[in-house]
Amino acid sequence: QAQLVESGGGLVQPGGSLRLSCAGSGRTFRSYFMAWFRQAPGKERESVAGISTYSGVNTYYSDSVKGRFTISRDNAKNTVYLQMNSLKPEDTAVYYCAASSIGSNWRSLSEYNYWGQGTQVTVSS
Repeated sequence: QAQLVESGGGLVQPGGSLRLSCAGSGRTFRSYFMAWFRQAPGKERESVAGISTYSGVNTYYSDSVKGRFTISRDNAKNTVYLQMNSLKPEDTAVYYCAASSIGSNWRSLSEYNYWGQGTQVTVSS
């Protein structure tokens, strides 16, 4: 059974950058579609970015983060990353890493088999 552990969250000023990491366990990490979601207080969990299996040649982004965030994966380290640049106060949320063995509709929460515990990102001056 896979386990996911996020790290890298924190407090950052508007316009700043953070890099989140998600470390997975198991020998089949590379076969999972990986994604980042976020949930702000009082709001539903929403998709942020996704990356395809193995080489991760395909990446997907929500409109709200496109051009500012970059998702990547290092299968040798069983880790997926989210580089976040030009952060805005509205990016404040708990960020979750998720793994899917399906990957057909990356925005759908129900597609994901495993979730991390989340890491808090706060963008404020």
